Amino acid sequence: MDALADRDYFSDYSILRDPYSYLEATRSKGPVFEDPRNGTVYVTGFEEVLEVLRNNEDFSSVLTPQGPAMPLPFVPAGSEIGVQIEAHRNQFHGGDQVVSYDDKRHADSRSLLSCLFTPSRLKANEAFIAEYSDQIVRNAVGKGHCEIVREIAAPFVTLVIADLLGVPADDRQLFMDVIQAGTVPGSLNDEDRAVADHPLQVMAGYFIDYVQDRRAKPRKDVLSELANATFPDGTQPEAQEIVRLATFLFGAGQDTSAKLLGNAMRFIVEQEGLQQMLREDPRRVPALIEEVLRLEGSSKMTARLARKDTQIGGIKFPAGTRVMLSLAAANRDPARWNDPKALILDRSRIKEHLAFGRGSHVCIGAPLARVEIRVILEKFLMYTSHIDIAEVHGPAGDRDLEYEPSFIIRGLKEMHLTLTPAA
Repeated sequence: MDALADRDYFSDYSILRDPYSYLEATRSKGPVFEDPRNGTVYVTGFEEVLEVLRNNEDFSSVLTPQGPAMPLPFVPAGSEIGVQIEAHRNQFHGGDQVVSYDDKRHADSRSLLSCLFTPSRLKANEAFIAEYSDQIVRNAVGKGHCEIVREIAAPFVTLVIADLLGVPADDRQLFMDVIQAGTVPGSLNDEDRAVADHPLQVMAGYFIDYVQDRRAKPRKDVLSELANATFPDGTQPEAQEIVRLATFLFGAGQDTSAKLLGNAMRFIVEQEGLQQMLREDPRRVPALIEEVLRLEGSSKMTARLARKDTQIGGIKFPAGTRVMLSLAAANRDPARWNDPKALILDRSRIKEHLAFGRGSHVCIGAPLARVEIRVILEKFLMYTSHIDIAEVHGPAGDRDLEYEPSFIIRGLKEMHLTLTPAA
């Protein structure tokens, strides 16, 4: 077990594609383990991960987009380095994204999105989800086959978030094409990609036009509400802040929700009797989604930087310590979950999983993700009598399915399905 635990999580393709054996080997060294080679602290215990997620006083989120493997852009000095972090924030990859913000800046930026997540807005968006998912699932079943990740999931979740954000219909296909051409966050295949060609940069060019137009000529649409939203103190943010929030929602929502649909579908087609059980009682689909989030959540990890001398699980660490919070390991921690590797639909207190994080940085799009995946799964079950993995992936019991080589995202690259129509 030690040889496996000594391998590099952030660069080993085999571990990035299938991390669970590695994470269990790391867990054998304790729920909090410091790698002596680079000082990175790995946290695999459920309670210990939760402890850090809730502790915004001692830990900064500035490492979240880039992960904890890269060296800091400064040498930590003293027992409190908050000032140093902010002075060097623009040197952190993704340091200008809301997911990396701390304290008041984070709370203010999240408040700008309140106009998107009102009950009336989500209800209207759910109506769009139902109509659009009905259309694409009918088309797929009519053909008798589909590829679930890129052909179905990616365009589906892209148009769902485009509808929520009010992206003009004429631009939605372009957004889908740009995202399809990109790579997932944390992918080893994304190192040489030109910044100007990055999907978020391309979409930002469109969103700056949307924001400037709606500020000059407000309309009765969601883009006008978002463009003219104000911080809690009544001040108006710079247009670029609105652009960063909108493009981040696109990127984060598309990656995680699309991969969640693929991960859920794999359980449905591979676990004997499961799809028939769900057809007979679709009310169990939400429970399935929660268990899939626990077992195969789209985000394997997040990261924090100790900005004060602090402790995790009773172990002391100095300011400047880089921390890898393994959500995947915490959600399979035998100290928290009975039979942690099994899919159990009636699992007690299942919504306490950490797939969407916890605390002030809990995923703001979690309610939307749950709705969009529930609705499209219900459509697939409604319009089919059987779903199976296509022969191109090999025989049952010996499937050849490849996961993305990403240290952040857990999701299939592709999965071809055969679809038998319902009578």
